[in-house]
Amino acid sequence: MLARYGLAAKKAWGQNFLRDSAVLSRIAAATGAGPGDVVVEIGAGLGALTGALLRLDPPPARVLAIERDPDMLAVLAGELGGWTRLEVVRADAAHFDFAAVARAAGRPLIVVGNLPYQIASALILALVEAGRGGAVARAIVMVQREMAQRIVAPPGSRVYGRLTVAITQHAEARILFNVRPGSFHPAPSVTSSVLSLIPRAAPLAAVRDAALFEEVVKQAFSTRRKMLRRALAARFGEGEASAALATAGIAGTKRAEELSVADFARLADALADAAARR
Repeated sequence: MLARYGLAAKKAWGQNFLRDSAVLSRIAAATGAGPGDVVVEIGAGLGALTGALLRLDPPPARVLAIERDPDMLAVLAGELGGWTRLEVVRADAAHFDFAAVARAAGRPLIVVGNLPYQIASALILALVEAGRGGAVARAIVMVQREMAQRIVAPPGSRVYGRLTVAITQHAEARILFNVRPGSFHPAPSVTSSVLSLIPRAAPLAAVRDAALFEEVVKQAFSTRRKMLRRALAARFGEGEASAALATAGIAGTKRAEELSVADFARLADALADAAARR
């Protein structure tokens, strides 16, 4: 298809086109989309996954394909222009208003896509945030396996970090399956993973101050090698940090990667209480 349109994958845009029909079918089926659903595809590219979504049986009510590359937009128009249930939108997914589309649809969206590595973290966090507001029912996204493993990592894992906590607090994340490099053109140097993200109806751990919770997590992971007492002291002061850790029942000698989401919530609440008493 690239040859037919006189095109080549753009490395600077992170373009690796999925060409394995079996994998495309699995991803489309994993969305669980059916009659009445509106599916938003991030980065439609050559339209391979777009076509698989349109051919689901029964099909979704509408597929909204986001693409910012003018060359790919021309391909989508040429290959899939006859589908009345398809709307191709020239937009940058990093700045896409999922909430506005959900309001227009009158229901939460199903989002799917092969996310460019450079903006995958930001896009996933944006989807989770949209899910918190009720705009996204679920997302099926493909990312590098290393990132997927970070997102689902348990406390104590070497790759458990700030991104893990931020996503786990507001969504249930699960790796569905891996995709080998040979399934793409051009083949990337890494294995990819298809990840399911389902927004939670309420945060996993209740917190009094969501902004403070995020600040505590950020500060704790800012210096991974440091003990929590020292890492938090740099932002909250040694006395306040030590007192909050004691109140939360967390040893100050622990490191950030040893704490669960619930641990971070207790710690943030202890700091919030201390601030309120000042």
